Amino acid sequence: MKALLAICMIVVTTFAWAAESPAHIPPASSVKGEVLEVKNVEEYSYLRLKTKDGETWAAVSKAPVKKGAVVTIENVTVMSNFESKSLKKTFPTILFGTLGGAGGSMPASGNDMATMATAHSGIAKTADTGDIHVPKASGANARTVAEIMTKGAALKDKLVLVRGKVVKFNAGIMGKNWVHLRDGSGSAANNTNDVLVTTMNEAKVGDVVTAKGVVRTDKDFGAGYSYKVLVEEATLQQ
Repeated sequence: MKALLAICMIVVTTFAWAAESPAHIPPASSVKGEVLEVKNVEEYSYLRLKTKDGETWAAVSKAPVKKGAVVTIENVTVMSNFESKSLKKTFPTILFGTLGGAGGSMPASGNDMATMATAHSGIAKTADTGDIHVPKASGANARTVAEIMTKGAALKDKLVLVRGKVVKFNAGIMGKNWVHLRDGSGSAANNTNDVLVTTMNEAKVGDVVTAKGVVRTDKDFGAGYSYKVLVEEATLQQ
């Protein structure tokens, strides 16, 4: 009787473990599968794949992938409960990576999604810069950080100058550098004290720079990177 009870406990435990372990999360650094569905957004392609371990979603830099194609996703990073604002969909599990293998002839701009996921996880965090007091840039298009963040709708698609201190810098994401500037204006309570600037120029945390670029609004880059207001196509001058 005790032996039978022990066997039953083992069986129950095994099934419980299997139910809690998502079989579609691959332990490998690459995943191969047939494309069952494709959803394209501005920068990325979301692919529903049929793999040897079951179905899973993957995201790569935007590419002309067709339903029925067999592709390999390389440099895989697994994320749970990822929300895509572009698709208005939350994925319980999704793979981020680069298109390779059988899909190697398809253009991919590099491991942008994995790079963004890494940056989002805490690398190059905003520096503890203490009190910041940077004088406003001069000129007709000069704006403070707070003005840009609070008047984004009015400034949309307009050229601005903003001078601030670099408090965060991430290089080489989606082919450009991501710079966060603060000048002492605005408030952290309502997220008006920090503006994201994308640029081809380089800078380092602590630099005081003047950015000249175009205000954009409601920009969703995917991978959890969505911004109500930012400055793009900027040039930096110290």
